[in-house]
Amino acid sequence: MDKKHKKNSIGFQLIKITTEQYAIIPDAFNKNDTNIEMSIGLKFGLDNKKRIIASFIKVQFEQNKKAFIVLEVANHFNIEKNTWDNFDRTEKNITIPKGFASHLVMLTIGTLRGVLHCKTENSEFNNFILPTINVTEMIKSDVEINK
Repeated sequence: MDKKHKKNSIGFQLIKITTEQYAIIPDAFNKNDTNIEMSIGLKFGLDNKKRIIASFIKVQFEQNKKAFIVLEVANHFNIEKNTWDNFDRTEKNITIPKGFASHLVMLTIGTLRGVLHCKTENSEFNNFILPTINVTEMIKSDVEINK
């Protein structure tokens, strides 16, 4: 590893995965209706004292504006002290570089995809797979998180 790469590397560790929301609403699903929409949401959380950043991803599959699958998953990451100290900050916010935030989101999307499969396995809802997501469309700049 060259010095430049080592200097810019960000030390972190996945320490916890949580399922924040999970629901299947069979009455909102019509298997004969092929018009299905999906929405995805993103947010971040922060534990400033413990140097933890959480990446939350929520997905909903809907028909006729009614959700029939709702799943929200969070990955909680412990950030190494040197990395943490190098993040830009104010009294109220900490700024996470766009590339690092995107990486955390990609890991969380993968986690959500696996949880979705496990929660729907052996059911008619297992056919709903989270497609590939273009994270660069979700995160266009550095991410400011309130302390």
